Amino acid sequence: MRAGPRARDPMTDSFGDYTPLRRTALTVCVMLAVVMQALDTTIANVALPYMQGSLSTTQDQINWVLTSYIVASAIMTGPIGWAATRFGRKRLFVACAAGFTLASMLCGLAQSIEQMVGFRLLQGVFGAGLVPLAQAVMLDIYPAEKRGSAMATFGMGVMLGPIMGPTLGGWLTDSYSWRWVFYVNLPFGVLTAVGIALLMRETPTRRAPFNWLGFLSLSLGIGALQMMLDRGQDLGWFDAGEIVIEAILSVVGFYYFFADAATTDRPFIPLQMFRDRNFALANAMMFLNGMILLATMALLTPFLQTLQGYPVLTSGEMLGTRGIGTLCSMMVVGRLLNRGVDGRALMFVGWSIAIYSLWRMSGWTADTPGPMVIVNSVTQGVGLGLVFVPLQTLGYATLPAEYRTYGAAMWTLIRNVGSSAGISLMIASLVNNTAVFHSQLAERVTPFSDAMKLAEGAGTLSLTNGRGLAVLDGLVTQQAAAIAYANNFLIMAYVSLIGLPLILMFHVPKAAPAGPRARTTPAHAAAGD
Repeated sequence: MRAGPRARDPMTDSFGDYTPLRRTALTVCVMLAVVMQALDTTIANVALPYMQGSLSTTQDQINWVLTSYIVASAIMTGPIGWAATRFGRKRLFVACAAGFTLASMLCGLAQSIEQMVGFRLLQGVFGAGLVPLAQAVMLDIYPAEKRGSAMATFGMGVMLGPIMGPTLGGWLTDSYSWRWVFYVNLPFGVLTAVGIALLMRETPTRRAPFNWLGFLSLSLGIGALQMMLDRGQDLGWFDAGEIVIEAILSVVGFYYFFADAATTDRPFIPLQMFRDRNFALANAMMFLNGMILLATMALLTPFLQTLQGYPVLTSGEMLGTRGIGTLCSMMVVGRLLNRGVDGRALMFVGWSIAIYSLWRMSGWTADTPGPMVIVNSVTQGVGLGLVFVPLQTLGYATLPAEYRTYGAAMWTLIRNVGSSAGISLMIASLVNNTAVFHSQLAERVTPFSDAMKLAEGAGTLSLTNGRGLAVLDGLVTQQAAAIAYANNFLIMAYVSLIGLPLILMFHVPKAAPAGPRARTTPAHAAAGD
């Protein structure tokens, strides 16, 4: 007997409702949201020294601009699937795009570090849903035979952020003001919100229970931990009562989160999925990857602008070269995987390249030439690109289908927590080590040293007048900062070594025969379940 037509699921098979012209127009609007969100993770980096001066903050405080956005985005990634089911994907997408645009404008208007951090938190809350919702929409509006090209387009949009962000941020800051790195989102955000509202069809909604205890306890744990890391350097760590309170709140939050996950029938994030070895290893690698990706960017910005004296536009162009390396290697690695190359081998080679680039950076000084910085940046990007694609493939290869929704949310959360923790710890280490090395170098500056005798004889330095002492202090500070940067890069290289044995522990499953049903992709499930 001949089988009848398959019943269409309006949540996943909506491509038939769109004409080619409407689908193309909606794709443009969706990709604008992806590019806008991807840009915002890197575009502000090169403007941080200018924000620091304008908002009158310290070096470790200005990095709250980065960490506040990352933490808010990490926390709000989890409820996206529930919110899309409860309120409809179209309404949620429009709200996220509009809220992100409004928060971007408020960031540009901020007059203090407190306002900036608050508005960046709001931006992260709304920005958390843009990428998973965009990926879900792209999968919905294209038939199965065209989803490969649709995901290629989506991936190109995601990669535009690391490439364009530093360069565009440097140009806007140099030509106008640092505030324009946020104002630039206005036309794209408005076009995205209006286009989605007019072109996209709403998905069915249904009431679904939400685990508020799990969500709130996890939010408390992550938020208190990040506050402790951000403010610990200023307050003397556990010598301050505030840091002790934040540490206690973080422990309490994580305790209730794990207790709830272990005892309830509908946990916010089921811990059973970590019994899958590949998934657990992939999340550990994503934590390290997030730490390297954004922590090195946060260190390189002041290194290039403050220590080496590069203008903001030039430093942005130099930072953007890492994204070019990542894009090139990602284009190659897909073909290698299709030809049967072991994903573990690709990850091992890529991770080794990234570690080598960090080790090379540990030898940089204030006089390191720009071409060397660019070559190393491209090299690091190539290495990270070789890791990312096979890591996703192997990480979800053996994860049971019922955990894919939670797995995709956990993937993003772990990466963002790693990024924010890495930035906070490295900046705190930089500030502390600069002071320590300055003290150690100053002890060796005496009128009797040969270097001082030569400098005084040439008339360049003097310990007998204020001008000479000021010049000398500036040189000592510069050298102390250079040593502190090199020390941080070396620490990150050593920490990254943890990833090599983790890669070897991955299991490569045997290829299963193709069945009549197409597998749901993790990202699709994350935004649509």
